[in-house]
Amino acid sequence: MAVHVIRVPDLGEGIAEVELVAWHVKPGDAISEDQGLADVMTDKASVEIPSPVAGKVLALGGEVGQMLAVGSDLIRIEIDDGTATTTAAPAPVAADAPEAIAAAANRREGTATTAPPPPAAKAPAPATPPSAAVVSPPAVARGGASSRPLAAPAVRALAWELGVDLASVAATGTAGRITRADVETQAARGGARPAARARPPVATAGSDATEQIRIVGLRRRIAQRMQESKRRIPHFTYVEEIDVTELEALRAHLNAKWGASRGKLMLLPFLVRAVVLAVREFPMVNARFDDEAGVVTRHAAVHAGIATQTPAGLVVPVLRDAQAHDLWSSAAEIARLAESARSGKAVRDELSGSTITITSLGKLGGIVTTPVINHPEVAIVGVNRVAERPVIRDGGVVARLLMNLSSSFDHRVVDGADAASFIQRVRELVEHPATLFVE
Repeated sequence: MAVHVIRVPDLGEGIAEVELVAWHVKPGDAISEDQGLADVMTDKASVEIPSPVAGKVLALGGEVGQMLAVGSDLIRIEIDDGTATTTAAPAPVAADAPEAIAAAANRREGTATTAPPPPAAKAPAPATPPSAAVVSPPAVARGGASSRPLAAPAVRALAWELGVDLASVAATGTAGRITRADVETQAARGGARPAARARPPVATAGSDATEQIRIVGLRRRIAQRMQESKRRIPHFTYVEEIDVTELEALRAHLNAKWGASRGKLMLLPFLVRAVVLAVREFPMVNARFDDEAGVVTRHAAVHAGIATQTPAGLVVPVLRDAQAHDLWSSAAEIARLAESARSGKAVRDELSGSTITITSLGKLGGIVTTPVINHPEVAIVGVNRVAERPVIRDGGVVARLLMNLSSSFDHRVVDGADAASFIQRVRELVEHPATLFVE
């Protein structure tokens, strides 16, 4: 027998440590080659690490939520072949997580680039004694025999949400991996289990039942970024009521005329257009602030971050050069980015570099929100729910479609008067939608 040590791989991008998000095995488990061992997360990617060998798990290198240094022991596996040699193996597969914005995420499902083995990995002498430890980085999952279905973390999260047993799903992805579409197809066929979602403890008289949930992975990254934003940025929020009756009439007309051929338009492309025009007059809001260097960088181009809810948490894909899009191309690109983020296929460039962010809870938008700025930006525009409300016009009460914009600004860079004037300009453009198309 020999001991095979798998080390935390070097995922590139200057990453020195990773967070251990989930274990898929435990000591004593018999594992097969290519079986998923653990999920780890860097600042930029969620990665599933498969096993390059078959054997029995001897020891795990850490607990969920722990930070592990690159090159440190991840897991120790007992194998039968005492003469195994170390070979350079490909880097782990980038998991289907919305936060996958590093180079690892650039690899599509079933493909990967080759990464060199850790410096400590050297080929042993031909006559390796049975007790020697053999070290190599993990190999890319190739869909070999495994008791655990091959699926990325976000796909597993979707299956959990829908109540689908992955063992019953027919895989159509490369190398036998289960895709998001496979899970959705199984759910549509009635393959979902009832009550798959975990339920909180039920309180009874005299009960002190509690539930503890450890914050790890993407949820932890979101928490850290929100805390950093609130700690470093003095926020102030400005709320304005906007009459979108005319805009909704225009949108309905355009959808009736061209919806079948060009695609349906939602409110968001119109709002993006209004922001594009308004920042020409108020460039201070389309900026990023390096507070350590004391430098504000104003951008001529509008790279609009579109806050998107995914099964794993909130991410911000970027509509690049929003000023170059018409309504339909903007709508199509926003839809593509949202789907890419939700399926975990968004690449680095799609999830970084925004200059101003738009966030919306859609029909759940409420009346007022206090959105948190996407650091290091200096402004975020929050969209609230559209609702029909009574309005006095020409001395009479009429029903109009109204919506609030709840927008936050970095008070170190944007003065209150400028923020209010910016939102008032957005309001003017939205309430008179013909002006959205006048340069």
